[in-house]
Amino acid sequence: MDDINLHYRFLNWRRRIREIREVRAVRYQERYKRMLKNGDTLSYQGNSDEVGCYVAPRPLSKGNCYFEVTIMDTGVRGTIAVGLVPQYYKLDHQPGWLPHSIAYHADDGKLYNGNPVGQQFGPKCNRGDRIGCGIYADTFDAGLVTVFFTKNGKEVGSVVVPVAPDGLFPAIGMHSLGEEVRLDLQAEWGSEEDDSVMMVDSHEDEWARLYDVRASGTLLEYVGKGKSIMDVGLAQARQPLTTRSHYFEVEIVDPGEKCYIALGLARRDYPKNRHPGWSRGSVAYHADDGKIFHGSGVGDQFGPRCFEGDIMGCGIMFPRDYVLDCEDEMDDWDAADVRPKQGRVENLLYLNDEDEEEGDDPEQEHEGRKVMVFFTRNGKIIGRREVVVPAGGFYPTIGMLSSGEKVKVDLHPLSG
Repeated sequence: MDDINLHYRFLNWRRRIREIREVRAVRYQERYKRMLKNGDTLSYQGNSDEVGCYVAPRPLSKGNCYFEVTIMDTGVRGTIAVGLVPQYYKLDHQPGWLPHSIAYHADDGKLYNGNPVGQQFGPKCNRGDRIGCGIYADTFDAGLVTVFFTKNGKEVGSVVVPVAPDGLFPAIGMHSLGEEVRLDLQAEWGSEEDDSVMMVDSHEDEWARLYDVRASGTLLEYVGKGKSIMDVGLAQARQPLTTRSHYFEVEIVDPGEKCYIALGLARRDYPKNRHPGWSRGSVAYHADDGKIFHGSGVGDQFGPRCFEGDIMGCGIMFPRDYVLDCEDEMDDWDAADVRPKQGRVENLLYLNDEDEEEGDDPEQEHEGRKVMVFFTRNGKIIGRREVVVPAGGFYPTIGMLSSGEKVKVDLHPLSG
């Protein structure tokens, strides 16, 4: 009899151990509904009438107190919410709508704190923006904690909320077709102003347009979907090339999946979803195949392919009498003589007299004049192409198209 009792006690012990393991497995399992999860990417899979929601497997803690979401696509309405919820939150409600949850909503910039009616909180968020949410680990006190939200690394605001017994879990909500985000549950954030933050502020002013590209100081990073040729990320400088600043360079920091990186010149109103060189009023050297594209989607063999660590350059050899209409209005350009840095491309500011076209009339309209555009690779000229300057001038333009691509840009490598 004792042997039988011992046997049943053993079986009961094994059953309890199995149940505990199953409970732990469920406890640390992510939950989502009407969403497709592919790696760290979440995309809405509903019909825009029903909410889709994702809840992370583990709550925020003192050791892991912050996470971020990058908006890859705002879809039809951009109804993306980022916040914290209880573990078993109802997945057919946006974070922040139900009690014990809180969320920052991208479409209206409102904070929803356990209520379907939000309060104005911060700016709206769009494609390419990063929304962060975290807790101040030193504020745990009698079941309360301070939750804060960020946009692109800068704090938007904070609020004190009660902590659910099982903790506060990172959550993302979506509510319209086409919405897609990239989730980083291991993101880090610090409130101190450092040199890198200051550098970001000082360099963002150099860009007139950043579409599916994020600027961090001199670094540009592609943040688009990279699934089709319509997902081009474009960065266009605020000022065109001029006789005072006629050359710029790009270093390939990370070629990403395909190294679909293009460097060139384009008109000011160039389409945002077209690689430089593909459409009218542009010319570009493409790193992945070494071809030059000049206002056409079909390129010509031009130079070598470019890889990680390579430096691609682009410039204009202006005729001596060339003056761009807007050049005199550019107070921020340095009027000093152009001096090349050691190891860089030689200064080709002006064409040689014998290279100038005969019959050029200095009094003619400068829009439509031809200039010689040249490209370099690691400081050596690889080729030239004669092109017509569009009205308003040629603007340094960089295109990217595959996940993970990063480049470092120097818009004035020959100055100073």
